[in-house]
Amino acid sequence: MGVIARRLAGHLARGIVMILVVATISFFIVRSIPGDPVAANVQKLIQQGMDPVAAEQATRVLYGFQPRGTLWHQYIDYMSGLFTFNLGQSVSHAGQPVTQVLGEAAKWTVLPVLAGTLLSFLVGIVLGVYAAIKRSGKLGDVLAISGSLLHGVPQYVLGLLLSAVFATLIPILPADGPVDILYEPGFNAGYLGSLAQHAVLPVATYALAAYGGWILAMKSSVVTVLGDDFILAAELRGMKRSIVFRYIARNAILPLFTILALSLGLLLGGAVFIERIFNYPGLGLLLLDSITMRDYALMGGAFLLITAAIIVANILADLFYSVIDPRVRGGEEVST
Repeated sequence: MGVIARRLAGHLARGIVMILVVATISFFIVRSIPGDPVAANVQKLIQQGMDPVAAEQATRVLYGFQPRGTLWHQYIDYMSGLFTFNLGQSVSHAGQPVTQVLGEAAKWTVLPVLAGTLLSFLVGIVLGVYAAIKRSGKLGDVLAISGSLLHGVPQYVLGLLLSAVFATLIPILPADGPVDILYEPGFNAGYLGSLAQHAVLPVATYALAAYGGWILAMKSSVVTVLGDDFILAAELRGMKRSIVFRYIARNAILPLFTILALSLGLLLGGAVFIERIFNYPGLGLLLLDSITMRDYALMGGAFLLITAAIIVANILADLFYSVIDPRVRGGEEVST
């Protein structure tokens, strides 16, 4: 436990430093982006049908809460608020706290991304093992080819194809929004059923887009483990094939957990195209809209959330390593 505690403390310390560095960099970068957030908001209100004079007045009131003083004063206020989880207010969401806006959008990204990624991971590692063991047969060839094909197709192309086939040509699944607006939000059968039905295509897109990478990575890892001395020794001692198989899968899957952790963290901000295709109001689409509206506080908050997600995912992956790999518990360094 001492080794695990020291590793956790070290990760947390480095994570806090990284978050502060990213917060500083993002603060100055987003404010250097060309454009005027005031003019962007006025134009948005005019497009919504508001009179230009009224739009100017509404924007002036909206921007009344914006920080005053020099850029450095704003930076000090921003960093001070960071320690109390106060990321400012979103000018593109009528002055709502950034944390509230991000929390509302996160639920529409985390659930489908998590479901799609875990589904592709589980299917990919299982089929990757069979692709490695049966690599000289037809089954291995079929699995490897399917992985290579899907790995080479961009995520947004898969989303467009699924939407065109199952929402247009064969209209059996919805592809517009996260839920039918006819249902009252809550834990009722109609609302939950609509949520599940609308989530099928986004989840399938995430799963298919990641499946190819998992099966190819797992196949490569298994092939490497098959040549290790301990596998040959186990087979020579006459151990049951099922036991040997568990040894192979357990050791081959270790390097993939770091990749899985990074994938989960990065996908929080990498779902822009999928959320645009299926009109999901998640973090990716929110980040895109905040850039369009020059919503500095919301942009900085989104960048911080993505960074924190990657750091937390890596810490969890390292702790999981400590549980399943005795070399880590013993204090050895394991390269991944």
